[in-house]
Amino acid sequence: MNSARVLTIPIIFAGLGASMLHAGDFSSYRGIQLGMDLPTAAKQAGTSPTAARTIHQRPALIQELEWHPSTPASVDVAKVDPVKDGLFCFINGELFRIVITYDRYKVEGMTAEDLIEAISVTYGTATRPATAIAYHSIYGETAPVAARWEDSQYEYNLVPTGDRSSFAMVLSSKRLNILAQAAIVEAVRLEAQEAPQREIEKKNKRDEDERLALEKARSVNKGNFRP
Repeated sequence: MNSARVLTIPIIFAGLGASMLHAGDFSSYRGIQLGMDLPTAAKQAGTSPTAARTIHQRPALIQELEWHPSTPASVDVAKVDPVKDGLFCFINGELFRIVITYDRYKVEGMTAEDLIEAISVTYGTATRPATAIAYHSIYGETAPVAARWEDSQYEYNLVPTGDRSSFAMVLSSKRLNILAQAAIVEAVRLEAQEAPQREIEKKNKRDEDERLALEKARSVNKGNFRP
């Protein structure tokens, strides 16, 4: 490894700050605790809980909240936060997963091995399971795991982004993530099962709206009509 790369890695990850995690502590990210409720997590992230969007309502409430870190204008360019954005995922109001996506230009030229080496300084030795995890994007529903750090309760997975232009870290509570993934699978099943009936109901509503509009127009035009 050349000297430029040796210098680049700590500079990039210095932006994560001392508030990220102490070695061996996988329970929180920048003060945001896995398992935290939605209003508290939103406040901690500097956003509003009303910005959360509902993904599924049954059999469990699944919500997502986007987070975009702000960088002071006066910050040294070498210390600019490498995080592009984050996604907080909740099941029944509890934070079960955090997806952190790194800015492609802040990790440009770095390989997966470079990131694994840098991240392992904080989280310890990584494993390399030959598996994929849920990672929803326009490119696919799963992503291959490049490296994993974990303890008995929490799991961190480094994955390539869908377009392979950067990397993301998927942090999750094992207990809550199991519940959430099962709920999401069931939600998708229910939605597919109920889709034909929903389409019928939508068509009926469109037909009724059209009928009422025609009735209103008829009432007005009939009274005003002159041959």
